[in-house]
Amino acid sequence: MRKVPPSTIVREEIEQLFGAGVDPGTNILSALAELGVRYLAQQALEQEQEDHLGRGRYERRGERHRGWRNGYEDARLSTAEGEITVRVPQVRGADGPWRPKLMEFLEGHSDVLERLVTEMYARGLSTRDVEDAFRDATDELVISRSAVSEITDRLWEDYRAFCERDLSGIEVEYPFLDAVYESLRRYGAKEGVLAAWCITSDGRKVLLHLAVGNKESEACWTEFLRNMTSRGLRTPTTITSDGAPGLINAISQVFAGSLRIRCWYHRMANIRSKLPAEAAEEVLAHVRAIRDAPTHEAGQAMAASVIERFTARFPAAMACLAEDLEASLAHLRVPVRHRINVRTTNLLERSFEEERRRTKVIPRLPDEKAAMKLVFATLIRVSDRWQRVAVSDLERQQLRLLRRELGIDPGPEKEKKEVRRKKRSAA
Repeated sequence: MRKVPPSTIVREEIEQLFGAGVDPGTNILSALAELGVRYLAQQALEQEQEDHLGRGRYERRGERHRGWRNGYEDARLSTAEGEITVRVPQVRGADGPWRPKLMEFLEGHSDVLERLVTEMYARGLSTRDVEDAFRDATDELVISRSAVSEITDRLWEDYRAFCERDLSGIEVEYPFLDAVYESLRRYGAKEGVLAAWCITSDGRKVLLHLAVGNKESEACWTEFLRNMTSRGLRTPTTITSDGAPGLINAISQVFAGSLRIRCWYHRMANIRSKLPAEAAEEVLAHVRAIRDAPTHEAGQAMAASVIERFTARFPAAMACLAEDLEASLAHLRVPVRHRINVRTTNLLERSFEEERRRTKVIPRLPDEKAAMKLVFATLIRVSDRWQRVAVSDLERQQLRLLRRELGIDPGPEKEKKEVRRKKRSAA
């Protein structure tokens, strides 16, 4: 029997796969993926044995040797390509029984290597980067770019499941809507990816939905919102968005009873752009005071005063402030501690920055599927790190009263009447 490491034999099998030609009935991607997984696992196991012994395969043992190589035992691992066989190195003469830690890890994580490829892709590496990461010591490829693409397609399946999941169990209070644009080679122009996340009644932040919108038209946003309601999304208390006309019209159609909040981040930027540099800070200080007013009524009074004071000097800036003013002040109707959370779409903006940081390595994504895989992978992982918002019992009661005031939720008496009406109808 040849006295060579099992990894060398697997390496030769990979070379034979290409050197001897491929049988027409062979799935080369599947065969390569299986051999690649075997090769990676085998090399890692052999390296762990070498690290434990403190010497290479043909090196003499030193004064503090920790045992001897003692052959191999066959073991099987479950992977996405089915079961594969690896040869687990054995050690004798050690202080105690030795078993590779990697083997224990792999046996408990059936798709660990495939998930490693998926995570590398999701965290900003292109398929070429992932391919280059899986090279051996001789700079030979262990896994092909096509195999990487096949493995990362699980992100597409995750995205499809995400878009079909039931939303009725999420007690939405404050949803936020925005869009990010990606360049798709097929169409030559940027495609809009519509996104929605929310703060729930218990303070959790949840990514709700993602979909391609082509452009931020009323039709695209209306379809986007109705998709969520068809999956059980309840009528929210407020909805925060920018001032895109199509989005505003869609919100008014689908969630007419909810309070619409105009994003203050965008509003402040628009007002600043219409002010001369020497007067900007003075005027914006007054605008911030309106934003931070103690009550909705106080905000209305302060806005009227500021508009009257500065209209003659800065008509364009004051017209911008007056436009859709009620939506700009709507955040003053929610519990005080929550106002800073609901008055902007900043959390989505920051998440989009993370997404852009990862997609900039790919100047143009090849198609819609590739775009959605990467956008979803990025945003769903970013959302896992979102911190909760504190919601007290008093604030929950305030929100219930606000929902009844808006006509979104019936009061206790109306609920009882509705139950009695249904019982009479059933009888």
